[in-house]
Amino acid sequence: MGNQNQLFEIADSQQGFFTAKQAEKCGYKRSNFHLKLDSGEWTQEERGVYRLARYPVTERPELVLWSLWSRNIEDMPQGVWSHETALDIHELSDVMPSKMHMTVPLDFRRRKEPPKLLRLYRGALEDSDIEERQGYRVTTPIRTIIDCVIEGTVADNFIAQAVQQGLSRGLFLERELESLKEINPKIYQKIKRVLK
Repeated sequence: MGNQNQLFEIADSQQGFFTAKQAEKCGYKRSNFHLKLDSGEWTQEERGVYRLARYPVTERPELVLWSLWSRNIEDMPQGVWSHETALDIHELSDVMPSKMHMTVPLDFRRRKEPPKLLRLYRGALEDSDIEERQGYRVTTPIRTIIDCVIEGTVADNFIAQAVQQGLSRGLFLERELESLKEINPKIYQKIKRVLK
């Protein structure tokens, strides 16, 4: 398989985006990246993050871009969309976040300050708390609601709307909510209170 096909497969799984290291693994020399940029085949979106110029524009490309921005030294994205942004991704309420909310590992490091449009939360997520999407990860609907209740920045009416929509659309079950009674009684009580 040629360099171009390999890179397309990677970019296709990430809504047209790819990192410099991914391009290098496909056989492209970093010293020649400028040729692809000058020809218009690639666009540079962020430091070390590129996009195939002819790849169709997707609905939410920023979710992939900033996920790739969060990559570690091994080139693995660390960020998981969470809180209000995850509510929006799951279409669980009418909340309109002013920033993009991402949970990153406790030891997450970047040389530069994060962009002002990102609100980073540091924490450890279990694999069971995460859903894989095309080119990014997002917390599950139930985990998203728990995070929003813990943070306390989402109005009660939006929490109630998220719970009701999640249940009615089958994104989680009543028993999953009930299990919070044992795991985290404060969260459970808050959810029950806002539903009344």
